[in-house]
Amino acid sequence: MTRRQMLQALAGGGAAWCATRALGVATTDPIRFELVTPAGLYFVTNSCRTPYKHQPETMVSGLALFDYNNDGLLDIYAVNGATIPGLNKDNTAYYNRLFRNKGDGTFQDVTLQAGVQGQGYNIGVAIGDYDNDGFSDIFVAGLHGNILYHNNGNGTFTDVTSPAGLDRLDSVYGHLWAMCAAWLDYDRDGWLDLFVSNYCVWNPDKEPACALNGQRDYCHPRNYAPLPNSLFHNNHDGTFTDVSALAGIRNSLGKGMGVSVADFDDDGWPDIFVANDTLPNSLFRNQHDGTFKEVALESGVAYTENGTPVSGMGADARDIDNDGRVDIFETALRNESWPLFRNLGNGLFNDATYESGLIGPTLARSGWGNGIFDFNNDGWKDLFVAGGEVSDPLGSERDRSMQPNAVFANMKNGRFVDASLEAGVTAHKGVHRGAAFGDLDNDGRIDAVVTALDGTLEVWHNVSPPKNHWLLVKTIGTKSNRDGVGAKLRLVTAEGVQFNYVTTAVGLSSSSDGRVHFGLGGETTVEELQILWPSGAAQTLRKIKADQILTVREP
Repeated sequence: MTRRQMLQALAGGGAAWCATRALGVATTDPIRFELVTPAGLYFVTNSCRTPYKHQPETMVSGLALFDYNNDGLLDIYAVNGATIPGLNKDNTAYYNRLFRNKGDGTFQDVTLQAGVQGQGYNIGVAIGDYDNDGFSDIFVAGLHGNILYHNNGNGTFTDVTSPAGLDRLDSVYGHLWAMCAAWLDYDRDGWLDLFVSNYCVWNPDKEPACALNGQRDYCHPRNYAPLPNSLFHNNHDGTFTDVSALAGIRNSLGKGMGVSVADFDDDGWPDIFVANDTLPNSLFRNQHDGTFKEVALESGVAYTENGTPVSGMGADARDIDNDGRVDIFETALRNESWPLFRNLGNGLFNDATYESGLIGPTLARSGWGNGIFDFNNDGWKDLFVAGGEVSDPLGSERDRSMQPNAVFANMKNGRFVDASLEAGVTAHKGVHRGAAFGDLDNDGRIDAVVTALDGTLEVWHNVSPPKNHWLLVKTIGTKSNRDGVGAKLRLVTAEGVQFNYVTTAVGLSSSSDGRVHFGLGGETTVEELQILWPSGAAQTLRKIKADQILTVREP
């Protein structure tokens, strides 16, 4: 039997095997979610489906979990589509929506009073305090136009896209199609810069005609030309400069989807991973001088171990095996597997998808948004994936395109098991897209919020048994950027050592809670918490009580 035949066999029987194994996990540290419908929270992703099957109709949309009014509660911002080909929000059904968390399990739609209903065809969102004023700002990535909303600190936002210099057309391609974005301080000057992944060249007047079973269908990405990604330097005065060419980012063409930012080679400088759709992934290594070098191939993350690219969708980067090195988990489409790249150190990775147990339960599924978080607080990070096909959720392929989300439990030995059944996420299907993660009710358990193409917003409340302990850390930079984005955290308990870092860039087109979460298992005390700030400052706290939200200010 060839390796490919083996993988196909696993795709047929692996999911059932892993689900059976997962039942045994439930006796120790089960992961469980409950789909809830909070009062005041209603949102439907509107892709503006047309008979022409325009490619952007398959992509919407992302969301963000962030505390826009600094009341200690995570609010929800979901972005939305617009008319095609006009790209206008000429109907309230296309509005982006901001929902304020009222702290009692309900939400309030504050979109209009906040002034963030958006314009154009919006796809992704990234949260970061770009002006270091203590209030989180919103960047919206879109089709032929992006938006930067400045948080005014009084519950309202101002569209500052034009004065910030982020509304200019590309000198070669004109309008770009932005999919995802990430805030990072790539030059460690204490101000957040902006990276944007761009997808492909799209013109509604030149949409190729493709067919499936004699009917018009969405085209394969090969029918569209790739684009370069974008990097904007923060000028410290509310404006940005496009340094994509100067920094070496523009040299690499791709079809950028999910973005992860982390110090992958542990040299103290943030690097950038981009999941590309049907093309080799990109890994931009920070050269410490304002430039980047694309090293995906030599680092081992450009292709899977079969030497082929995948339809890269979401990407998250965390330490899954508690060895102090940041690994990468990428989602892709059916029959491709969802690659797990394990960090070997020295800037090298290996494709650990097969040995980790993920091949079997993922080959028959399509994944989009994703996240690496410790959902059962046992001290080891698990995986959550928003599932769904590319095809029209209301068309002839409806049964295949509607899929449940997926959860994989970390077995603490380099392997994962499919815990989707016990987690309670298999009963509800949709054509899911974005996923954002955070503790919505501050009970120490990480919740998930998921968008669905032409479907309602899903709130997956984490109801895992609360026997394990936890710590949630909010960082405030003084010499570093205000959010502390890029800070590295090392936590020590009697059970072992864990590592994490500050970021809001998670999955696909989405932004997650910037607070850093640790599951502590049975430990009620953190022996030591070390923080290495982006400025280079080091800080150590000792004997920290578990089960609290800890705010740490850079010394």
